[in-house]
Amino acid sequence: MKILAFSDLHLSAAHAAALVAASEQADLVIGAGDFCNQRKGLDQAMALLADIAPPLITVAGNAESAAEMRAAALPGMHVLHGEGMEFGGLHFFGLGGGIPAPPFGAWSYNLSEAEAEVLLAGCARADILICHSPPKGQGDATSLGLSVGSTSILQAVERLQPQLALFGHIHDSWGFRGQIGTTLTANLGPEPNFFDVTP
Repeated sequence: MKILAFSDLHLSAAHAAALVAASEQADLVIGAGDFCNQRKGLDQAMALLADIAPPLITVAGNAESAAEMRAAALPGMHVLHGEGMEFGGLHFFGLGGGIPAPPFGAWSYNLSEAEAEVLLAGCARADILICHSPPKGQGDATSLGLSVGSTSILQAVERLQPQLALFGHIHDSWGFRGQIGTTLTANLGPEPNFFDVTP
């Protein structure tokens, strides 16, 4: 299966157009959150992505909530938040939000590490783990060199060993690729990212 994945679109029409064009080569598209800006413009973001042809699996970022994502979802879009689904013989599990809570103000949609740990504990299997926030120490470095990723997501990756752990959130680490055990980790950013996975 060829997967196209991205994060942190933030209403960029140019990036959306590139993703729509690239989606013609994909069997599945994954969006790892932050489609809009500060809880505004989500319908506009969905309109920018409306011509994506393959099924789309997404999580909310911290710029939109899971409930807002579900309300605005395109036809054929699956919004995961503390739950999983099967597609093409693969199991996907998703968790949105900023984890741990970033210092962005009241608009930011966040979860505590304890809340995330509870939701992740319900996952018994994941071939692809999709989170908005990165696992601690993986693609989570800010411009100041601070590691701001999630320990609960790190522990989930170590426990589940999915083929892919996909995320975004930390713009300074867009394009990062790493490894946790047998898991490939990727901070996606808004450019098209392709992954080949086998059920």
